[in-house]
Amino acid sequence: MSTETKVRYSDADLAEFRKIIEAKIVKAQQDLELIRSAYMNDGNNGTDDTSPTFKAFEEGSETMSKEANTQLAIRQEKFIRDLKNAMIRIENKTYGICRVTGKLINKERLKLVPHATLSIEAKNMQ
Repeated sequence: MSTETKVRYSDADLAEFRKIIEAKIVKAQQDLELIRSAYMNDGNNGTDDTSPTFKAFEEGSETMSKEANTQLAIRQEKFIRDLKNAMIRIENKTYGICRVTGKLINKERLKLVPHATLSIEAKNMQ
């Protein structure tokens, strides 16, 4: 067995990151609900009695906004999944360790991107 001590964030640091991530998950889920409700409610914008040309334009832009909303929702769901995975890493006490270099990811980076799994060093190697 290796005598090398495992480098990790302290329990106090992990608790601090947990609070940041929990707040981000709540906010991200609220944002996802907004995206979904916009998607559900953009069916009829009261253009039933307007000119056919405008209606065709409206339907085209409606399709565009539905596609944009779907893409936004997919990205938001992935963000929430990444944040939840970060919570699992906190529980395992492996949070904040770069999956390429094995070194600690800079604290400031984690505060900005709490679901990061790569250090800037490893990210630049990609």
